[in-house]
Amino acid sequence: MKRALTVLALAASTLVAAASQAAPVYYRAVASGPAEETPNGSPGSSVSAFEIDDLTLRAEVPFRDLSSPAISAHIHCCTVDPFRGVAPIAIPFNDFPLQVTAGVYSASFDLGDPATYDADFLAANGGTPQLASGALIDAFNGNQAYVNIHSAAYSAGEIRGFAVAAPIPEPSTWAMMGMGLGMLALLVRRRLNLQPQRAT
Repeated sequence: MKRALTVLALAASTLVAAASQAAPVYYRAVASGPAEETPNGSPGSSVSAFEIDDLTLRAEVPFRDLSSPAISAHIHCCTVDPFRGVAPIAIPFNDFPLQVTAGVYSASFDLGDPATYDADFLAANGGTPQLASGALIDAFNGNQAYVNIHSAAYSAGEIRGFAVAAPIPEPSTWAMMGMGLGMLALLVRRRLNLQPQRAT
């Protein structure tokens, strides 16, 4: 019986682990003026959220308090060192709210589509979306990609923030933890039931 429970627990954890490998990966980028390559005193800020699920990149980029209206925004990739340096535009944010100092930009990008990428970035990374997406995902994982919002006052970039992995427990993680706790409770109960009763 004990062997059967062990085999069952291992099989269940393997299935849950296999399912969790296909789960989306989440990132955050906290953007500010002091984080620019040439730091500035902008009061602007943003806490952007990114999700990479297979070949889909979802971006949620709220921003506020820019010192002057936004003129463009995009993801830059790939700096030589994590958290520093400059890089060319990888993915332009088309339809970004322009001529405002606050707003929210939401978009989904197909990383398998060559039109998603800036032409120079695509050419510099093998000319195919497969190679470009690999470079971009590696840069996200290595903290070498950043979001940059440019404004009329700071055309080189008013606020920027590097993408950092944001560990968010997936439902499969909670399920695995619940299964593990359930198995521990079952083992403790069995041990208590198997211990001989002492006479008092």
